[in-house]
Amino acid sequence: MKRLFGPLLALAGFALAVLLLAQQDLGEVAALLRTGGAGLVLASLAHIPSMTLNAQAWRLLLPRRARPSLAAMTAIVWIRESVNGLLPVARLGGEVASYRLLRAEGASAAQGVASLMLDVALSMLSQLAFALLGLALLAAAGASLGWGGLLFAMGSGLALAAGFAWAQRADLLSRAATALNRVAAGRFGVLLAHSARIDRATRRLWRARRAVLLCFLWQFAGWMAGALEIWLAAQAIGAPIGVVEALAIEAMVQALASAAFLMPGALGVQEGGFLGLGMLLGLDAEVAAALAVARRLRDLLVFLPGLLFWVRAERQIASHAAAATAPLTSR
Repeated sequence: MKRLFGPLLALAGFALAVLLLAQQDLGEVAALLRTGGAGLVLASLAHIPSMTLNAQAWRLLLPRRARPSLAAMTAIVWIRESVNGLLPVARLGGEVASYRLLRAEGASAAQGVASLMLDVALSMLSQLAFALLGLALLAAAGASLGWGGLLFAMGSGLALAAGFAWAQRADLLSRAATALNRVAAGRFGVLLAHSARIDRATRRLWRARRAVLLCFLWQFAGWMAGALEIWLAAQAIGAPIGVVEALAIEAMVQALASAAFLMPGALGVQEGGFLGLGMLLGLDAEVAAALAVARRLRDLLVFLPGLLFWVRAERQIASHAAAATAPLTSR
């Protein structure tokens, strides 16, 4: 049943997305997409700068001697986003895949896990800051907002991010491994040692305040760069959307997608977000629907190739592992 949960959610989300889009004038939506043409392809590819900025943010959390090149790190982030964006993995499968790739680039287990956990925590905090910026821009644009619910959502996000950050600094991995080792009469000593190394590496990273601050700032720049996709898509279809509106839409759509992390690809939620935000900003429903479809084009042009690249990378890792163990088995 657990294996069916993700696909069933994806099916339900897809049905919701189709239902929402079907309520609009599909002929008008199709005409807008035809008008966009190659411009929508360019808008999809404009996601690459955002991934590059996030890759640079993560690189700063790794020791200089163990840092992959920016190109290699961007490829890792590309695969992480592709797995999380297209597969029913509750935004966790991409982290596992990116960790394996980071290890293949030479990072130690402790460095890989610690940098990944800190990167996720700072990503939550930087996205929260970006969402607050989006709310301010929506209000400045004259949108009527239900502040009570929005403030509750923002407060919940802040509490979640702060709790996650606190857990990383409280040696919870070591404490859990210690308790498990006691129950198992000392049979998990190796796990306890690994957990202790990860906790030490995580504490060292949190003390590197300059790296933490720079990572946060690069991530925030990455969130803002995502608005380039919205703006380019809007220009391609002739929608009256400026940079401010593009930033507001991107901030809110990303916040909704993160809140719906259990839904594969935020199916249905993302489409509803575009339509709702379009209404708040006074856009025609067909324009908002066209922007929602344009965002899905990114999944096909950027994330689907990312999955194929991931398969190739995993095969290379398996091939190198087999080659490394071959001399041992031949003995």
